Parts: sequence; structure tokens; C-alpha cells
Amino acid sequence: MIDLHSHSIFSDGTDTPEALAALAQDAGLRALALTDHDTLEGLERFLACQSRVDTELVPGIELSCRYLGRVLHVLGLFVDPGNARFRARIEDMRQRRVERNRLMVARLRDLGVAITWEEVAALAPTDSISRTHFARALVKHGAAGSPQDAFRRYIGDDGPAFVPLRDLTPRDAAAWIREAGGVSVVAHPGRFSHRSFRWEEAMADLRDQGLQGLEAHYPDYGPAEHQYFLELAAALDMVPSGGSDYHGGHKPGQNLGVGTGSLHVPDAVLDRLRGLRPMETV
Repeated sequence: MIDLHSHSIFSDGTDTPEALAALAQDAGLRALALTDHDTLEGLERFLACQSRVDTELVPGIELSCRYLGRVLHVLGLFVDPGNARFRARIEDMRQRRVERNRLMVARLRDLGVAITWEEVAALAPTDSISRTHFARALVKHGAAGSPQDAFRRYIGDDGPAFVPLRDLTPRDAAAWIREAGGVSVVAHPGRFSHRSFRWEEAMADLRDQGLQGLEAHYPDYGPAEHQYFLELAAALDMVPSGGSDYHGGHKPGQNLGVGTGSLHVPDAVLDRLRGLRPMETV
């Protein structure tokens, strides 16, 4: 059993990298990837746990892109966190995120929600602040009834306070990941648009832009959606990756490896993805 999608306190999760490694060991996982949003900062601590666990610890990242006018997430698996060029690019993304977040505070205030930057930052255990922290701050402030309500009313992709990050294309994300020795995967495509969205043409285009896999195994999928993405991956000769998208306490009921209980990512997926790494890094 493997899990190639998880988050720590360095983006929008509640567990430390060390805790994730220990949880993976306890769950009997063959492999776990740490894929925090737009940051590499937790990977050194995560990989330092390798000598203490049998689980293979896979360095990863989840990059925020724009595609068809919406946010699309691209996972980079097996990336080299010490790659200087990659690190510089991710640092530039971090600065973009800070700028974006401050603009979102300003938009919320324009909408009559008198929230402050300090209120949002106080809910993040590191300096990596995401929309999850905004959602929690809006609930605490009394402007939303739940994090889901905060996304729906204010900060979702179509929300009045949402500010997209400066555009990173899937093509550029795939190229960055490859240069860093990694493999690129379209994260949770079923969440990208409404349920009736037809992925055949879009995924073929993303494959042509350099994306090598897609998350066919994901906790939020129903049986029909799961089968649809498995068949689409096969038709496009892309690897059907998967993971729990574990966030700890921010997603109650989701567990490493099994998601809400029925997730199962075959071990063979790991070897297929590993086989796609650039030859010079193997």
C-alpha cells in the first residue's frame, strides 16, 4: 500500500514531517510522498526520518497552476529538494503567495470582512499561509459558518475575495519538475471542475504539455469517477497515481494510505512512476 499525496504543517496540514513518517510506518505503507503546496521546506526533515522507518519516503511538491482559467494542481514526485534552480523558482512562488495573500486580505476588507493579516497568520504554524488558513480565520472571525462555507462565499476559485497566484502553466510546472529529477502528475482532476466536465481532450492536452500521470485513485471519487480516470489514464498512456491528500486535523476522517477507508493505490504505481524519472537522475 502506498500514498503519494500528503501535507504537513509546512503548507496546510496539521502534522509535522516527522509525525507523517511515523504514521506511515504505523500504517504499514510501502511508500509515502510529502507534497506540500508550493514549498520544499518540510522535505529535509521528512527525508531525515528515512533511517528510522521502513516506509520509503518520497520527496514531492504540489504546484499551483492556471489552466482553462481555473486553479489546477500538479504534483511533482521524486524531486530533488537540493536542486538550486528548482529552489530558486519555488522561492519566487513563495513571494508570489505572500503578495497574493495580502491582496486577499484587502479584498475581504473591501467586502466588509474586517479581517487582518495577523489573524490569518496566527493560524499557520509556519510562514506558509494558504487558503485553508484564510478559511479558518474567517470562521473564527464569525464571517463564515465553516471552512467549506468560507470557500463557497469568499475564497473559492470563483469567490469575490479570491486572488489567483501569478500564472504558472502546467507546461512550465512539468518542465520544472523534470529538471529537478521528478515526475509530474495531475492532482485530483475530478476536483478541477464540475462533475460533468469531460476530461478526454483536456488531459490529452496536459499530457502533450509534459504531464506524465494523473490521480486516478483519490478519496473523494465515487466508483464511476474512479473507473473513469483509470480508463482515461490507460487510454492516454499516463500513470494512474493516487493518494489520500492527507491534511491531518484539517480533513477529519481522512487517514494515510486509505483515505476515508476504501482508498487503495497499488504498489506497482510507485515503480511505474520511478521508471519515468529523467535518466540522468536515476
